[in-house]
Amino acid sequence: MSRVTARARIQRYRDGTFSPRADLVAGEEPLEIRLGGESMSVTMRTAGHDIELAHGLLHAEGIIATAADVVAMRYCDGVDEQGRNTYNVLDVQLAGPVPVAARSGARAFVTSSACGVCGSASIDQLKLRTRHALPATLHFDPDVLCAAPDQLRSHQKAFAGTGGIHGAALLSPDGSLRLVREDIGRHNAVDKVIGAALLAGDVPLGGEALLTSSRASFELVQKAVMAGIGMLIAVSAPSSLAVELAAETGLTLIGFTRDHGFNLYSGADRVIGAA
Repeated sequence: MSRVTARARIQRYRDGTFSPRADLVAGEEPLEIRLGGESMSVTMRTAGHDIELAHGLLHAEGIIATAADVVAMRYCDGVDEQGRNTYNVLDVQLAGPVPVAARSGARAFVTSSACGVCGSASIDQLKLRTRHALPATLHFDPDVLCAAPDQLRSHQKAFAGTGGIHGAALLSPDGSLRLVREDIGRHNAVDKVIGAALLAGDVPLGGEALLTSSRASFELVQKAVMAGIGMLIAVSAPSSLAVELAAETGLTLIGFTRDHGFNLYSGADRVIGAA
């Protein structure tokens, strides 16, 4: 069975001396997602909440709109040397036909734990149109935003043990968190959060912000917008494409979030006191 963490033997160097010890590292294994038996995506992920991850990815790509668009998901075919199921191949049966855009080769779906969706011929090919208008009445106090990263960290059990795994969650204006998920891939952690919300019938997510322990990339902005989320809060830096897409779609984008402040890149109307 796949693991969230794994043990490794290391040599630790401290104060001029090496010492042997055991260490915890974040689990990373491939997950192949198939649609009706045809491979759509292979992503490197931390095992756990795979069903949510698949729902979140399919929603972000515009392949499904609700959980009802998926008839079934089941693990298949992936076995190790002893013939045991690795739980690394997930086959999805859709209620309707597989969209042409989701078929192998029609769109770049190969992902890694580092970057998210890669290899597309152009950024325009990656842009998708959301079904949901972003909320106009969502407002956050700056103090709530500043406190969010430490609050997320306190809920990250796998990060506490490994120091090498991303977290994502939904943040309410009152400062409460829900659906905290972890994964070695920042985009996977977000897909798990949105997938969980989709399965619960909570999408669009107009009343909450998306919080991530990572940097803010193009694909994370798009995932937020596709789920009707009006604000993305990142602990690290945004990319130039993330800033451009956030401004284009009206998303509030916040980066370099710390207990003493943050940078506001777009959507100032959702932050109380911002110009």
